[in-house]
Amino acid sequence: MSLEFWYMFPIGIAIATIAMASGVEGATFFTPLFLLGLKLPTAVAIGTGLITEVFGFSSGLYAYIKKGLIDYQLGRMLLLFSIPSALIGTWVAGFIPSDILKTILSIGLLVIATSFLRSPEEKTVELLDQQNTDFEKKEPETCLTTNTGETFCYTISDRAEGRLLISIGGLFIGMISTGLGQLNGFFLIQRCHIPSKVAVATSVFIVAITALIASVGHVFQFIQAGGETLNTVSNLVIFTVPGVLIGAQLGSSIANRLSQKLLEKSMGVLFIFVGCLILGEVIIRNQDHLTNIVSTSF
Repeated sequence: MSLEFWYMFPIGIAIATIAMASGVEGATFFTPLFLLGLKLPTAVAIGTGLITEVFGFSSGLYAYIKKGLIDYQLGRMLLLFSIPSALIGTWVAGFIPSDILKTILSIGLLVIATSFLRSPEEKTVELLDQQNTDFEKKEPETCLTTNTGETFCYTISDRAEGRLLISIGGLFIGMISTGLGQLNGFFLIQRCHIPSKVAVATSVFIVAITALIASVGHVFQFIQAGGETLNTVSNLVIFTVPGVLIGAQLGSSIANRLSQKLLEKSMGVLFIFVGCLILGEVIIRNQDHLTNIVSTSF
């Protein structure tokens, strides 16, 4: 065991707090950090980010279970599509070159950033959180009462679209460790108008279980690789895992106190910056190859 990555403990707390408060996968932050900050190989960065995310979301999941905010019926329906897609994504990632995976990750971050910057207005979210059952001018199909006595009523619409989006999200979480939480948010809040408290909690439930199953493949790959790869992953997770366990509890506690709009806008800007950095690194790394292609073409 090495103390080389000790600083990942406080970083893990901060990342998990933000991730849990917003329902976004922690790997959305960890994977670019491992790639750009620690210069880890792409496969190691993606797998370690996903493994770390599992612990953080599992901790946050426990907090949301205690609050009674999870719509289990909806969660189970979407898990039937996210889990198989995630397994396929994990398998496919093993055949894709690292630079292509990085490019996919960078484009995914830019798409995610766009969804955050175009998120619903705060007044809309407030209406949903105040259990406004007349939002869509029709009787709600689902009513959920939390352990604190709050009741949320809503209608789950566009189920076919939801299954498609969550299948795509599952594929991406298997390939690049992120994407499912963001598509969950888009579908649950923007398309179905589910109250944000219930949407975030249900998204955490879906992501935690999907990420757990998808991460198993990465764990086996690291064990098979052994040597320096397994040593690096072990030295990282001994600090990231305790950090995300603490941060997830903090995030679920402060989720209702943060300005969701400000949080999403800030993350949108951050993901644009990180996505451009990763894409720029790929372009610089392959500059000579791209130059040769252009020269040959002309």
